[in-house]
Amino acid sequence: MTGPPARNGRAPRDGGPGGAGEPGGAGRSVRVPGPGDLERAWADVGATLPPTPLVPTGLAGGALLKLETFQPTGSFKVRGALAAVAALPPGEPAVTASAGNHGLAMAYAASRVGADVTVVVPANASRAKVDGIAAHPVRLVQHGTSYEEAEAHAMGLPGHYVSPYNDPYVIAGQATIGRELDVQAADGPLTVIAPVGGGGLLAGLSLWARGRDGVRVVGVESAESPAVSAAVRAGRITEVAVGDTIADGLTGNLEAGSVTPGLLSGHVELTSVTDAEIRAALRALFTAHGLVAEGSGACGVAAVLAGKVEITGRAVIVLSGRNITLAAYTAALNRS
Repeated sequence: MTGPPARNGRAPRDGGPGGAGEPGGAGRSVRVPGPGDLERAWADVGATLPPTPLVPTGLAGGALLKLETFQPTGSFKVRGALAAVAALPPGEPAVTASAGNHGLAMAYAASRVGADVTVVVPANASRAKVDGIAAHPVRLVQHGTSYEEAEAHAMGLPGHYVSPYNDPYVIAGQATIGRELDVQAADGPLTVIAPVGGGGLLAGLSLWARGRDGVRVVGVESAESPAVSAAVRAGRITEVAVGDTIADGLTGNLEAGSVTPGLLSGHVELTSVTDAEIRAALRALFTAHGLVAEGSGACGVAAVLAGKVEITGRAVIVLSGRNITLAAYTAALNRS
């Protein structure tokens, strides 16, 4: 998820250090979200979105599923997009790159407030997600054949660049999942399990968890795209090989200077799942619970089913998205 610096910046609302650099360039100056950002995001997101359901399952002694698939855009990404668009100064345009869900979320957020938003997606992005973006009043640009190429193009366009993960307002928006859990799962220790690609969702959950006793946060990568775990292990962002995977929303390398690995290091646990394990999770969600998820969204369930997560107290698994084409979904269900 690398690319050149964005043209325009934004004055911080709530102070905090920026991200560390990496070999090959320090990247954009992005600060860590502070408590004020989390509070403002809670107000901005709560004004638009009702809490998503938290439902019991037969997994891992009654694990709970946090159904972000019930969001109006079919993904948790709408939380960060609403927070980021709300933070734009009046009249300032925004531009973003996305494998699909973040772009759809930005399009939805723009339609809510009349913001000027351009969304750049790779030409091979999920058709379900691209069609959803095109249904909103935004400029949709298809460029390149990878997230990295789409991001590099987006960062060269006029406007404030809103990263799907490396943005203080986006991270703060994703933290609102935890604020809902404060009410929905108020008592006792929790193990919160969520997918991780760029790390925005996991970083938000990590910031929330630091303010609540007895919460462990576990991130689940696709085995084909271990950019976050590689950065956490190395203490710096390093380029990794990225393979093809059904978890298309989690793939790509990290933007230079991304703040997310630093927010995760020492605060979360990381594991990974294979495509076969993800497909098993998709089948289990459908047959046992009547729930549809995309490959990225089911990674937490895949890790629990595969015995890759040690659970303390109750498990809360974030089912992060449902946006998958019918052809890809039926192929996944029918393949072992």
